[in-house]
Amino acid sequence: MTRTSSRLVPTLILAFLPIAALADDAPLRLTLRSRGVEAGKVTVVEKTEDWDPKTTAIVVCDMWDQHWCRSAASRVGEMAGPLNETLKIARDRGVFIIHAPSTTTAFYKDSPQRRRAQQAPYAPTPVPLVTTPRWGTAWYWTDAKREGVLPIDDSDMGCDCKVKCEITAPWTRQTAAIEIAEADAITDDGQETWNLLAARGIDRVILCGVHLNMCVLGRPFAIRQLTVLGKKVALMRDMTDTMYNPDRPPGVAHFTGTDLMIEHVERYWCPTFTSSAITGKPRFRFDGAPPAQE
Repeated sequence: MTRTSSRLVPTLILAFLPIAALADDAPLRLTLRSRGVEAGKVTVVEKTEDWDPKTTAIVVCDMWDQHWCRSAASRVGEMAGPLNETLKIARDRGVFIIHAPSTTTAFYKDSPQRRRAQQAPYAPTPVPLVTTPRWGTAWYWTDAKREGVLPIDDSDMGCDCKVKCEITAPWTRQTAAIEIAEADAITDDGQETWNLLAARGIDRVILCGVHLNMCVLGRPFAIRQLTVLGKKVALMRDMTDTMYNPDRPPGVAHFTGTDLMIEHVERYWCPTFTSSAITGKPRFRFDGAPPAQE
């Protein structure tokens, strides 16, 4: 595998400045990593882009209060605090935050953030939204015209506990560890998401949350759908996880399975970056995870 980079020295210096030293209207300087194929070899390309915070949104996918898999629930709890801190910084810099705890939006039915999504003016989409259902909402299935087969086998739903957990639907809301601020919105609906983005002139969307091989790709507000709708999409790769059981192919450790999914997204759907670009701090790592590709 070969690697090329277009990063410049001034960009690297800026990346390590304290966030407080940046002007309020400073762009988000993201080092975006993507993959392609040249002469039969997979290439890794990094390029730096400046994203205007005022035309950027972050969608927080399915960071529920509970999960049927104990290991998955533990990792959500571990990631929630660092993700919340990242969202606070992004929000303060003008990024619009959309909370998308699928199938639990009724919990927020009387909140201004939920009404904001419901009352956003209707905006037609350039192509029809997906309608095929899965897990209570519309679903954008694996697109054979665009992507290969997923690199991990999640046919058993991916519980990596030694004693497998019973599959239920215990979630009732987003985890309370993630603040929903007054200016945020709450939705799990593709049309409502599109309406919110259109009303604010937002053309760049960052996805984070769980789980990458399932909801972060397939939900109607997530990577596949927003990419096909023409938005510039990026994944915050240190703020995600997968449902993957190492007993299933390809038989690698859980976190290696997540790395394989990130590579899949970088090759077929959108580039990725780490939360360091927003926080100015070291990227998030799960306890027990090996050093990952930066």
